[in-house]
This record gives sequence, structure tokens and C-alpha cells, in this order.
Amino acid sequence: MRLWLTHLQDYPPALIKAAAERVVKHENFLPTIAKFREHCDHAFELFGLPDAHSAYIEACRAPKPKTDFKWRHEAVYYAGKASDWFFLSSAIESVAFPIFKHNYAILCERVIRGESIKMPVLKALPQEIHAPASKTDNQKNLKALRKQLDL
Repeated sequence: MRLWLTHLQDYPPALIKAAAERVVKHENFLPTIAKFREHCDHAFELFGLPDAHSAYIEACRAPKPKTDFKWRHEAVYYAGKASDWFFLSSAIESVAFPIFKHNYAILCERVIRGESIKMPVLKALPQEIHAPASKTDNQKNLKALRKQLDL
């Protein structure tokens, strides 16, 4: 048990559970630790998460505006945002991918733990755009507000 614990401690419990359920369904015999780690590596798919390199490619190729793009998973968007979109598009892969992979791994762990990651909701523009009030109008409005508060 200790051997399994030491070799699986870098995986979240929910991922180990999903991998174990996958093993029970698809294997006739209990796997070795190395084979079980392979199942854990592929269990990300059960949560709808692409592998790190596919997510990196998707983040680099996504058109602007990024919020309108149909992402395979929200974690890809947030990993790209955390890695800086300009950096991803301008740096070479050997430099940018490790940074993206680190951010993506953190987000994947949050998803596997059951935390929700929501895409940002863009606010609509108002129907009418009012011109700013003049300095004298602002002073009048401020005096009126002060009178209301003194009641």
C-alpha cells in the first residue's frame, strides 16, 4: 500500500478514483503501478480535459476575441489567459509550453477536485451613452446628494 501511495501521491484523489473505475471496467487483472499511472494520465479525458500539448496548440491557434472561441474546456482558456496570450503567440514552443503546461496542470487539478471554472460573461454595451456632466453640474449634483444624506 505504501508503494502505491508514494507512486500515486502526485495525482488528486478524484482522478485516482476515476482511473480505478476505468481499470475495473476495461482490465481483467489488476495492473502494475506503471500501468495504473498510465490510466491516471488518460483519466483527464473522463473530465473533458484535453492533454496538455493539445490544449497548448488550441490556445495558440484560437482567434481573437478569445472569449468568443468555442473551447474544448474552460481550463484551456484560463491556462492561456494565465500564461499571457501575447507570450503564447510570440514565444517559441520550447519556452512557452512549459509555462502553459504548469498553469494548465493547476487548473486541471481544480477541475478534477470538482471546482467550477466559469468563462467570463462579457457585459453588453448600454443602449444610450450619456455625455459626462460639466464641472458645475457635478458640483450641483454633489450638493444635492449631501442634502439628502443630512436628513
